[in-house]
Amino acid sequence: MHGEGLRRFASRRGRIGAAVIALLVVGLAWGAVAWAVTTQIGNLKVSATAEFQPRAFPEHGALPATFGSIVRIKTVNGEQPPALKTLIFEIDKHGKLNFQGLPICTVAKLEGTTPDEARKRCAGALLGTGVGKARVDLPGKPPFVITSPISIFNAAPQGGKPALIAHAYETVPSPQALLVPFTVEKVNHGRYGYRAEIELPPIAGGDGAAILAEAHFGRTYVRHGHKVGYAEAECSGGRLQVHGELIFSDGSFLQSLLTSPCHFEN
Repeated sequence: MHGEGLRRFASRRGRIGAAVIALLVVGLAWGAVAWAVTTQIGNLKVSATAEFQPRAFPEHGALPATFGSIVRIKTVNGEQPPALKTLIFEIDKHGKLNFQGLPICTVAKLEGTTPDEARKRCAGALLGTGVGKARVDLPGKPPFVITSPISIFNAAPQGGKPALIAHAYETVPSPQALLVPFTVEKVNHGRYGYRAEIELPPIAGGDGAAILAEAHFGRTYVRHGHKVGYAEAECSGGRLQVHGELIFSDGSFLQSLLTSPCHFEN
């Protein structure tokens, strides 16, 4: 996949989120076959790799899609990176989410749960899994890293919009589940047909910063006797495309136009 225009823009404020996983799930679910991109803005360096399957599509119709990705955030001088506040994505209109007929999970079911408990309570609604890491800098103590499994669950539609819940777990300053509900709305903006804006909660009481997120997303299920994918894509114009924006707490934000070639099956 090709990355274009990964740049710094106007000043904004914010907090870090536990679910940089939203970047993996929403922003790229229809926009990548395979890509790798690295960018540096001053002291901040962000890199990502991803793979989206399948690579070949029928001339007419969509196919179920699965997605895997790794995102890393770090600084050149070794200091804690700035907090990630908001993720905004506009997604290629040549894709869709099939959420009708899937079991749903709720925030109430996930509150206070460990990763294992969350996956047991909402096993039927599980759409993706992964792992996240965050660097924690507490006053008077050396920096350390905390790690959490990440889970993505199907949730009840909100106003007709597909909804999801990202789940992670932290132990600093005290054990608690970190939950990030978000929706995907339809838009009519040129190449883009879907938009998601995700506000992220703090990690470790605001003393943590996400440094790694790995995830695999996508599943198939049977609906009305037919096998369908939660995420599906079709090839149009020889490419799929997504526009993403990451807003950090230090006032910088990155924008990227990501395109990926696709082709029809022989």
